[in-house]
Amino acid sequence: MTNKIECFVDRDVHSILGLPFDSVSLDGAIAIVRKSIEQDASCFLSTPNLNFVIATQADDAFFQSIVDSDLSVADGMPLIWVAKLLGIPIAERVAGSTLFDELSKQKNKAEKINVFFFGGQEGIAELAHQKLNENSLGMISCGYYDPGFVSVTEMSTENIINTINDCDPDFIVVALGARKGQEWIQQNRDELNAAVISHLGAVINFVAGNVERAPVMWQRLGVEWLWRIRQEPTLWKRYLFDGLAFLRLLVFNVLPLAIYDRILRRSECFNEVCKIELIENEKTTIRVIGSVHHQIIDEFKHSLATTINNENDVVLDCFKLSYIDSAFIATILLFQRHLNQQGRSLVLDNVSSRIIRILRLSSVIKYFTLS
Repeated sequence: MTNKIECFVDRDVHSILGLPFDSVSLDGAIAIVRKSIEQDASCFLSTPNLNFVIATQADDAFFQSIVDSDLSVADGMPLIWVAKLLGIPIAERVAGSTLFDELSKQKNKAEKINVFFFGGQEGIAELAHQKLNENSLGMISCGYYDPGFVSVTEMSTENIINTINDCDPDFIVVALGARKGQEWIQQNRDELNAAVISHLGAVINFVAGNVERAPVMWQRLGVEWLWRIRQEPTLWKRYLFDGLAFLRLLVFNVLPLAIYDRILRRSECFNEVCKIELIENEKTTIRVIGSVHHQIIDEFKHSLATTINNENDVVLDCFKLSYIDSAFIATILLFQRHLNQQGRSLVLDNVSSRIIRILRLSSVIKYFTLS
């Protein structure tokens, strides 16, 4: 995962409600985390749920933190339902809490995973530290830190970062509230020596034992939020707002996209042969012809990857692009991330009304520059 071009090409990603998600099972996600730790390769793990989706609609920095993640898993049954409705091959919820719990239960490994707890309510990080060391077969808590209610800048001092690094963690569990936690990770990930960093706000409470997780059946039915409200009544406002916002997305984006996509898949445009032409001038132009979808996305990814190491801005010529799906959208989101990190830009040129409609209904059109 240290090779960013390789990571970009190899990730099987799809866009759901505007966010990129890796098509990976729970076992697959566990394997990626373990491999990152064993190879000491950086992995920023994000676990977007419905609250993430709603919040990122109006918060570009929060949105970018998901795009910048090395692994993004769907932590919410509503996301799986949307994926099924849209024919996106992400069929399994990968809850951050479940992933952590499974890693904690694993034994017969060469070494236990060193975990550092950062954040949480007063006293909870210390309690989680104690409980993990009492109960875990596969993990050991190497430290904890409660920064209190201060700004991200104030909890990002050299002294705090050194305190964390001195504990030599493999896995940093952040619990600061989703937006603040993602921002803190974005600001400090390059200075932290842990292989895996993730905002897992509920995990610290579950490990500490001050909040009980919902029974498995509740989780599978997608009503874990009711259990959470029962234990943490103050959450009802958040769930009400998220639920109403989700209904709006369903009515104005998801259902129209599902219908439109089914129509396109039955038309000639879906079966048009994909051709990709690379033109090097002052800017690198990638001319995409025909239909680009999940089944043939690899050729498109490799074409994008060939431009990563040059210095030009990139123009994606969409004049003869007839069809795109969630895999295409997620791929160019990650591609644009790599260009931006190099101080380069991506422009989508000659975009047809059909492609614009797909981008708009997929809740991503505002993240691209169209000409």
